Amino acid sequence: MSAFSRFTPLVQSLPATIPFVGPEAIERQRGRKVAARIGANESGFGPANSVLLAMQQAAAETWKYADPENYELKQALAGHIGTSPANIAVGEGIDGLLGQIVRLVIEPGMPVVTSFGAYPTFNYHVAGHGGRLVTVPYAGDREDLDGLLATVKRENAPLVYFANPDNPMGSWWPADRIVEFANALPETTLLVLDEAYSETAPSESIPAIDSLIGKPNVIRTRTFSKAYGLAGSRVGYALSTPGTAAAFDKIRNHFGMNRIGVAAAIAALADQRYLEEVIARITASRERISRIARDNGLQPLPSATNFVAIDCGRDTTYARAIVDRLMNEHGVFIRMPGVAPLNRCIRVSTGPEAEMDLLEAALPAVLKSLAAGS
Repeated sequence: MSAFSRFTPLVQSLPATIPFVGPEAIERQRGRKVAARIGANESGFGPANSVLLAMQQAAAETWKYADPENYELKQALAGHIGTSPANIAVGEGIDGLLGQIVRLVIEPGMPVVTSFGAYPTFNYHVAGHGGRLVTVPYAGDREDLDGLLATVKRENAPLVYFANPDNPMGSWWPADRIVEFANALPETTLLVLDEAYSETAPSESIPAIDSLIGKPNVIRTRTFSKAYGLAGSRVGYALSTPGTAAAFDKIRNHFGMNRIGVAAAIAALADQRYLEEVIARITASRERISRIARDNGLQPLPSATNFVAIDCGRDTTYARAIVDRLMNEHGVFIRMPGVAPLNRCIRVSTGPEAEMDLLEAALPAVLKSLAAGS
């Protein structure tokens, strides 16, 4: 018997892959410690002290499973958002929820529409469940709503993914256009509206809760990984109708949430003053990244996220050289989009001033060395 015959044909056809190479792996591969961790869109500002205290207190009870109904977290979220707990599903970050959404909707061979170059973890889940990705190019460095809609209708696709604000470009659409897009979709098409960066976005870009909460074919996904500074805790949630939200109970890991992370999320919601402080720091850091880029002859793109995409003005080889030399020579970890034409850019996450200082010192040295080499 072949060693691989125990796996399904679908699994045998898939590569063993990780959508993102983490900074830890880069440190191992290159034998150099990361000095500035500004590539993974985490929050280097960290969580509030009140959140850290809640985590410490919860640690003493980590021998207990978390509540499989996530009752307290749903109550806190409902009060914060202004909806019913029945409209909420909780999961292990948006990444975990995306896998569940694909599993709920997609059977092998079904078309799934997304933007070419958008969040690769979604694509990973589609491949893992046998879906057929159909991609739409970006238009003007943001996702093409008209192109996505036309492709959904052409393919009769049961699932479409759209992020607002967008990763990796940081772009966004106004709320009225998103609602118009959602209303124009066939009822048979489920929209995943990924709002991971909703806290850092302009208020006019985020649809009001009541504008979409009554649509069973819309799921809005949000996270505590970005502005709240809890990426390592893996807490995300989805907003939809009670019927759609309840569907997650059919397939989710009911003991998948960790008790310390849930306590952290509840405490983070209660400390909105700290969130406001962090958002101000993110805004200031975005402005500094943009200034550093312009000072070095590069073009920062407008951003509604906790990162800035920077147009390097050349091709992917040049952008990749900047990314690699920043890490190899200076320990400054950043990333870049994965496909053309987006991969003419590099992407820098916001972070504390000390890490911005390292970027500001390293970037001109890297560009100078590349110029000398060419």
